[in-house]
Amino acid sequence: MVLRRLVAVVAVGMVTACGSSTAQTADRSAGETISSTAQATGSAAATKPASPAVPATGGSGYSATLSARLVTTESVPPGFTVQIATVMAQDAGDQRSSADLSCADMIPLLSARRLTGTPSAMAAATLSYDADPDVFWVATEVLRTYADDGARRAMTDLRTFIGRCPTVVVSSGLGVGERCRFAVAPGPQLGDDSIHVSNISTSGSDPLEWDSILVRIGTALVVVQEEGNEPGDDKYLTQLAEAAVRRYQTTGS
Repeated sequence: MVLRRLVAVVAVGMVTACGSSTAQTADRSAGETISSTAQATGSAAATKPASPAVPATGGSGYSATLSARLVTTESVPPGFTVQIATVMAQDAGDQRSSADLSCADMIPLLSARRLTGTPSAMAAATLSYDADPDVFWVATEVLRTYADDGARRAMTDLRTFIGRCPTVVVSSGLGVGERCRFAVAPGPQLGDDSIHVSNISTSGSDPLEWDSILVRIGTALVVVQEEGNEPGDDKYLTQLAEAAVRRYQTTGS
């Protein structure tokens, strides 16, 4: 539980195991996540926390304009808080061929934490549900826009990579020995194209899910990823993906 709560303060980090992210330590001027604050009430039912303001500036790749199109607490199920990130993890660039990479080296690509191509702008947020003391559920939303056909290519490459490496054992770094299973799973049909990536990691007898739903809308990708939740506990994933797509589509010019 403590480890899962730590994930809530991480917006987007470099992948070190099947789906985990490392913490980004930065002050606010360099791109700290900006958290919303819950409003306490005297009743048993908590009110929605206020959505955080979008930071005007951030690190390389950060876009305030795109960040304004992330979900807000008003657009997600009750009980969620939103933390906007201003530090973006780099994608894989032109590394489209996996011929020279082992499956273990491809875990960041297989898990959809990194994608092939180079976005022209990015935005990200951590979405955490903590309204019930017995339930803590964490996800991230990542928006990417491209100046070319990068969104379509990234989706095609992801399907190809998963077909090549459906099962991977972590061979070095954090999580060594962990077994990761990847698959294209049934999911909602959203946008111009969508894919549900099933990502289950097992270390000993304790499996965790890091599933993702990726949606292409024109030259943009809307991605929602759950962060190490218990298998089968993905009831919010589709709801958040649908909310993210609606928010993106209704906030465009």
